[in-house]
Order: sequence, then structure tokens, then C-alpha cells
Amino acid sequence: MTAPAAERPRSAAAPRTGGTVDAAGPERGAFATLAHGLRLAPEFREGLLVTLLLALLSTAGRVVVPVAVQQTIDRGLSGPTPDTGLVRTACLLAAAAVLVTAGANYAMNVRLYRTTENGLAALRVRGFRRVHDLSVLHQAAERRGSLVSRVTSDVDTISTFMQWGGLLVLVSTAQMLLATVLMLVWSWQLTLLVYACFLPLFLGVRFFQARLASAYLTVRERMGELLGAVAESVVGAQVIRAHAVEARTAERVDTAVEATRAAQVRAQTIAAATYSSGELTAAFANGAVVVVGVLLGIDGDITTGRLVGFLFLVTLFIQPVQVATELLNEAQNAVAGLRRVLGVLDTPTDVADPAQGRPLPPGPVGVVFDHVAFAYPGGPEVVHDVDLAIAPRTRVAVVGETGSGKTTLAKLVTRLMDPTRGRVLLSGVPLDEVAFSSLRSRVVMVPQDGFLFDATVADNVRYGRADATDDEVEAAFLELGLGDWLAGLPDGVATAVGERGESLSVGERQLVAIARAYVADPDLLVLDEATSAVDPATEVRLQRALDALTRGRTTLAIAHRLSTAEGADEVLVVDKGEVVQRGPHAELVDVPGVYARLHASWVAPHR
Repeated sequence: MTAPAAERPRSAAAPRTGGTVDAAGPERGAFATLAHGLRLAPEFREGLLVTLLLALLSTAGRVVVPVAVQQTIDRGLSGPTPDTGLVRTACLLAAAAVLVTAGANYAMNVRLYRTTENGLAALRVRGFRRVHDLSVLHQAAERRGSLVSRVTSDVDTISTFMQWGGLLVLVSTAQMLLATVLMLVWSWQLTLLVYACFLPLFLGVRFFQARLASAYLTVRERMGELLGAVAESVVGAQVIRAHAVEARTAERVDTAVEATRAAQVRAQTIAAATYSSGELTAAFANGAVVVVGVLLGIDGDITTGRLVGFLFLVTLFIQPVQVATELLNEAQNAVAGLRRVLGVLDTPTDVADPAQGRPLPPGPVGVVFDHVAFAYPGGPEVVHDVDLAIAPRTRVAVVGETGSGKTTLAKLVTRLMDPTRGRVLLSGVPLDEVAFSSLRSRVVMVPQDGFLFDATVADNVRYGRADATDDEVEAAFLELGLGDWLAGLPDGVATAVGERGESLSVGERQLVAIARAYVADPDLLVLDEATSAVDPATEVRLQRALDALTRGRTTLAIAHRLSTAEGADEVLVVDKGEVVQRGPHAELVDVPGVYARLHASWVAPHR
């Protein structure tokens, strides 16, 4: 028997593990964030060179029109007799350029949409898998709605930018470059004037960018909090109604809505200031070019055709700048969303599938706790120096007061969490060296909430074994002594259970969870208060089925009921995170101590 708590010193609290998912990822600038995102989702780079060439081709067609206008005015209409052939040729070339531009734009759009959708799909999949791989510590530290928003609404903001903004970035960049080159050819003086007008705006971009980045990161965070508050209120609707706290819940949601609205307004205010600055600068630049251009024309430094063509080029130059100010708004929103997604992808999985994982040896599974201790993040140890062995094929009941550490032991033995000190071994293999594929097929845990998915009874049972047929599912219920219950369902195993199994009672959900574990046929079965929500009549029937299920298997049952402890080969008594007693029920019940007190509390209500 393990020594009582008083005979062993308790260790200091273990270092913190787990924690919240980083909302923004590491401190990176916008370009560094984008580069990091491209490394994690290389699908965004597929075919990028061809797309860039198409963007260049579509932009080249736009400068043909100003050239055609300049040639028409300076050469086709400047002489005493209009050169109709030159005018006709210039018009035909301009029309051909427009057609080529339209075709290139179409091809570029299709390629860009296809590439971005592939990249976004990959980002969603990787984000979901990382969320799923996070330990229960990380998931418990982050609101579920916020985690969901990382792979839904945050990715949607990236999608909007990549498919709209990404296209504009490609076209606008090429358009500005080509317009600048031609502007320099026609008048370097006017070109310098245009750049001088836009210089203050270019210098102010970083100012606006920093504030927009901060504002939109806040928007994404508030949106995640809003989704979390709404999801929580929907899932907990019955509790809210039962306790008549609708007003308090509505106030919480209203507060989250108001915080999101305020964050959006602040971001849009900064964005409006950015766009207005671009509009003001563009108007000033146009006016300056007209005035200075006329003066240069009077001095003979520029022809009429070139001045008119130059004004077309200025429009081509200004348009990307104006778009860029609006694009900066969307870009910062997208970068903020990307930072939150990267925050998930960059979060290390503290309970990870080992790279060179080993399978569990065949045969019955034995369990060893080798001086195991555990502390939840930021808190004291809740399990202290547990050092014991459980023989294969032994049915063990773990009992103790609420909060004594029973469920923590169950999570450690199934590797939902790792010890902060010591190690757990199954069949002599350290648990952190066992491949997940082997662990999950040989070790099954039935949690106390009996969670079900929005599917049929049979589909939920098949989570235990994917290839189980309907006949095998029905047989499992019959062997568990639940045939009469199954017959009472509207459609038998084809009965839909609803979201979270809410079409069934709490006890009925637990029956389906037990059947799910039954068809999985594990070598180590962990029952976390598996019969706690079942009525007495069902418990008797279920207990008989569990006896058959656990016979010949190593079983660790977290027990709050007398019948579970009485039917076990051995009882572990946990008190304040330590195993203080160990032995068969018949022996422990007569020994003064924690178990005798628990037994008395179980028996007293039935006297």
C-alpha cells in the first residue's frame, strides 16, 4: 500500500505548463508576418511568377492609351492636314491593347483566386489541426469561440484581402512603375513634381500603418471575444433560463458587441483619415501638373500631346496611390487576422506525438506512475509524487473527495496532459514515447460528460471503431444489456442525437459513450465517473455490462459511487493530490481513514 500523505514530504510547485494561445504571434512587422505566413502556407506561392507576368501584361495595355493620345495630338492632328492613317493605327492599337488587357486580367483573376483559395484552405486545415493538437491546458486557457474564430473569421479577413487586395497590389505596383517610366521619358520635371506632391503621403504611410495594425488587431481580438460570448450563451441556454439570468447574459453579449463596435469605429476612423489624405494629395498633384505643365509648354519644354498624355499618366499613377491608402486599411485587417492564425500555428504542442513514437507491446497493459507530480498553469501542485504500479488486467477504482486529483490522474494516464515531474509508463514504455496511433487504439477514456456529435447513435458509436457496421453497433448495445433502451428509440441506432447529443438525456448520452468504448475494444479502459449521470435502475444494468467489458482488461475507474468501488479488484484513495490508501474494498472499509469516511458518506443516505 502506498504510504499515507503524512509520511511523505510534498514537493514544490512544478513550473508552469500550457497557457493561452498567443493572440498576435511573435512581435513581427507586417512584411515579416506575411513572409512567415508564406513559409507556413507555401500554397500561396504556387504559380506566382506566371500571375505576375499576367499582371504586367494587363498593366502594359493601360499605358498604350496615353501613348496613342500623345501620338494622335502631336503627329496625327498637329499638321495642316490631319494624318488619318496614323490616327486610325493609333486607335486600332489602343483597342487591341484594351482587349489584351481584358484577357490578361481574366486569366490573372482566375489564377489568383485559385491560388489564394488553395492557400487559405491549407491555412484553415493547419490551423484546425493545431487547435485540435493543443493540450487540454491550452484549450482550457482559451475561450472556445476565440479559438474557432482563429480558423474561421480571421482566415476570412485574409481571404478578402488576398482575392481583392492581392489583385490590386499586383496591378497597382506594375501600373505605377510603367507610368513612372513613361512620365520620366516625357517630362522629368513634371515627374519630380508629382513625386514631390506625394512624398509627405509616402512618409506618412508608416505612421498610419502602425496605428491601423494596432487598431485592427484589437478588432480581431474583440471579434473573437464576441464569438466566444455568443457561443457560450447559446450552449448554456438551458442554464441561463433555469437561473433566470437572461438579463445578465444579454448584458455580457451587449458589452462584447459594444467593445467590437468601438474597436471597428476606431479602426475605420484611422482608415478614413488615411484615404482622405490620399484624395487631398491626388487633387493637389493634378492641379500642380496642369499649372507647371502649361508653363513648360509655353517655354517649349513639352508638347501639347505630351502634356495631355502626361495627365493621363498622372491619373494612372494617382489611382494606385489612392487605392493603396484604401488597401492599407484592408491589409492591416488581414495582417491582424494572419497574426492571430499564426499565433495558433506557432503555439508549441506541449503534448505532441513523438517523432519516433513506439507502439505499445501487445497484450494486457500495466500502468506505472513513477514519482508523478502535476501542476496546472500558474497554480500549485494538484498531484504530488504519486509512485505506484497497477498490474495488467486489474480493475482499479480511484476514489476521493471532489478536487482531490482523481480526474487529473485519468488525464495523465491517457496523455491528455503530461506530468510536470516524473513519468507515466504503460507496459514499461514511457508514455511520452508511445505513438499516438498506438496509444489511442489501445487506451480509451470515457469522460464524465459523454459528449456526442451531431449525428446518429450508430455514427457516434463508430467513433470507437470506424468500420463497425450497424449490426455490430446493435450487438454492442445488446451485449451491454441495453437492448430494451435501444428498442425504445424512434429509429434505433439510426436515431439522430442532435447537437452535443441534446436530443438524449444526460444518462442516455452516457450509455452511447459506454457503447462507443465497448466497440473500441481497448486494452486499458479509463472511466471518468462513467456512471455518475445514470439513474439507479440503469446503473445496475450498466454495471453488469461494465463488468463484462472490463473483465480481462486493465481498468481505471474514477468512482463517486459505492458500487464501482465494491466491484473493483483494488481501490486507490486520493486525498489532496496524494494516494493515501490502497487495497481491496473489503480491507479498506474496516481501516479508519479517508476511505472509511467516504464509504460511510455513501452508505448513510441509503439507511
